[in-house]
Amino acid sequence: MAAALATAPSRARIWAALWVVYLVWGSTYLAIRVVVHPSHGAGLPPLLAAGVRFGVAGLLMLAFTVRRPAADGRPDPLGRPQWFAATVVGTSLLLGGNGLVSLAEKRVASGPAAVIIATVPIWAAVVGALMGQGRVTVRHGAGLALGFAGVAALVIGSGSGRADVTGVLVLVGAALSWAAGSVWSRTAPLARRPLVMTGMQMMCGGVACALAGVASGEIGQLHLDRVPAQSWLAVGYLAIVGSMVGYTAYVWLLGNAPLSLVTTYAYVNPLVAVVLGALLLHEHLGARTAIATVAIVSGVVLMVQRPQARQAADEPALGSRASNEGEPQQQCA
Repeated sequence: MAAALATAPSRARIWAALWVVYLVWGSTYLAIRVVVHPSHGAGLPPLLAAGVRFGVAGLLMLAFTVRRPAADGRPDPLGRPQWFAATVVGTSLLLGGNGLVSLAEKRVASGPAAVIIATVPIWAAVVGALMGQGRVTVRHGAGLALGFAGVAALVIGSGSGRADVTGVLVLVGAALSWAAGSVWSRTAPLARRPLVMTGMQMMCGGVACALAGVASGEIGQLHLDRVPAQSWLAVGYLAIVGSMVGYTAYVWLLGNAPLSLVTTYAYVNPLVAVVLGALLLHEHLGARTAIATVAIVSGVVLMVQRPQARQAADEPALGSRASNEGEPQQQCA
């Protein structure tokens, strides 16, 4: 017990890592908006940009982590089953999830986009119940109703702050794809080492995004001479800071902080995204966005927060949960 206390991380380190996750992941929606819709010049095609982002991040993460043994010393095979699972999950999360977010942000501002994507835990509970991996309780039903109400607030009616309907539907599809891939990944034969698993998924997802971009004709939309420096910088930020630094901090938190504290990112990130979009991109922050944010974040709180008895039972096993419940199963930008 004394040794464990001596090596336990300080509260300052835990909160520093938590704020890295809050700010880095909350800012990725703003960075995506800059990539596809810069203030001047031509943006990068969304799927090709996502392919570059995740392909680079995946290769770098694998280069740094694949040769390191698992913490418990047990073997961690990386054969066909693991690469097949990485392909399925990476495609669902990074093409179906993030790729659609990138497409939608050509139509929807970064703040509302982040708010809609915050519904992922709500959809995951529903998909999990349909796949026999849980049940929808009254609390989940209330969270689902609040999530629907928040999305509806962004598109119903007319006037200031109303979001593009097509863009919102694409974002809902992204959230559903992310949720479905997340639920399936819980029983998939993934690599046990979290960073290796994520590197594999990013690389496979990046290839899927790039192929989808080529197939949809994005090569013809690529005008390198018209892409401003801010868009290139945003791609670099997404690849290095958003995908690598943010996820490394998250994995460290899974092994060193209570799960109830770590999961607060699910409803802090959209708030960060809304504020950054208003401050840095001058996005409209009106009553409609505020109502949607409150409704959706409240619904996510109902989904993420667990009963005290279950929470106490889960938290001692945080280290073992990291390999299957890390960032790619939770974060969508």
